[in-house]
Amino acid sequence: MEGAAIGARSRIQRFGRFLSGMVMPNIGAFIAWGLITAFFIATGWTPNERLATLVGPMISYMLPLLIGFTGGRMIWNIRGGVVGAVATMGVIVGADIPMFIGAMIMGPVGGIIIKKFDQAVEPHIPVGFEMLINNFSAGIIGMLLALFSFLLINPVVLGITHALQAGVGAIIQMGLLPLVSLFVEPAKILFLNNAINHGIFSPLGIAQVQETGRSIYFLLETNPGPGLGVLLAYLLFSKGAVKDSTPGAIIIHFFGGIHEIYFPYVLMNPILLLAVIAGGASGVAVFSLFGAGEVATPSPGSIFALMAVSPKGGQLPILLGVIISTAVSFVVAMPFVRRFALRQENADASLAQAKSQVQNIKNLGKVRKIVFACDAGMGSSAMGANRLKKKLKAAGVEVEVLHSSVDDIPQDAQLVISHVNLSDRAKESAPNARHFSITNFVNAPEYDDIVKELAGSEKE
Repeated sequence: MEGAAIGARSRIQRFGRFLSGMVMPNIGAFIAWGLITAFFIATGWTPNERLATLVGPMISYMLPLLIGFTGGRMIWNIRGGVVGAVATMGVIVGADIPMFIGAMIMGPVGGIIIKKFDQAVEPHIPVGFEMLINNFSAGIIGMLLALFSFLLINPVVLGITHALQAGVGAIIQMGLLPLVSLFVEPAKILFLNNAINHGIFSPLGIAQVQETGRSIYFLLETNPGPGLGVLLAYLLFSKGAVKDSTPGAIIIHFFGGIHEIYFPYVLMNPILLLAVIAGGASGVAVFSLFGAGEVATPSPGSIFALMAVSPKGGQLPILLGVIISTAVSFVVAMPFVRRFALRQENADASLAQAKSQVQNIKNLGKVRKIVFACDAGMGSSAMGANRLKKKLKAAGVEVEVLHSSVDDIPQDAQLVISHVNLSDRAKESAPNARHFSITNFVNAPEYDDIVKELAGSEKE
């Protein structure tokens, strides 16, 4: 039963990773659109009618096409991306809303179909006809998929999107939007934060921005308040290695915007889900009460990003919501963290187990490539890789340290470091590597022990 649950969680995480993988590489384009919107629309910081004409085409065409291209490329490289983009164009034309959901469907579909075609036909292509057949096959398949998506997929996606908008709109009108935190906060702890934010709330939020100039949807997952409240409770009421790691986690979470950093603090004491749910719901309630919203997705979810994409005059409601959610999360977490501190022996045992796991690195011999893997391959893994690089350099150990998505680990990786909740996926992705699981991304003793073992191996 436990194995089935772990397998189901891995499949959900993998699907969420695929969805977010179509959006996250294009976050820079979303931020560019958000800043242009924030500055130049009629209600922006510096209204400019001519420059504001960029807003519509970027949101209607550029961003969905980028997502469609990325989705196709994830399946079948550049050819998959090109066909995915052409297929996406069919679902964009004629739509009265930004077609992000349609792009997330047709981009991968285009990639899958051109991949299957290439695999079936390539062995039989006559010499000298490769370019001709490749170009025309991509063109013909792209054309057919564009027509298919225009005639069939477009109406379906429009219906689904309007139904979702109506449903969430009804929740807002009934004043029940804070209840969304019952689902959002636990899902984040399971590393589904990117899928929720970029796969669900971003499309809805961008559509709302077109109508009102701001959207609360962008704040439902990105609010750093609930996580900050939990970390502050650990800072004040825990002890030992957990307490020592908390100041760094607070900086990385609140100012760096890497929310994954606080997930282990909740996972090691699951009752704290109550704290993040209460903090998230109270923050959403404040955002709703004062009409807070953003003009684009704050990514990463740091306080700086929240302020950067807030509309003119909209900073105070956002700050108030973050402060209230932090305070509520802290108050709810406080008694549970105090009780957790009394069970600190368990944490010490976990640290001893981690040290014993590190000692197995000796069996690898000379290690030349280490990969730090997280869900998206851009946040906590980049932070962990950078931290380990500095420690290795200081110790005079020459080892290549990379960061990647847990589903795209390089096959020549010798040592893979990932969070314990992602270890099963990491092992599937790189079965030939030695895997090391951590519970805290900023646990300095674990990194120091890894460096020590690697330094010892270098001398042997």
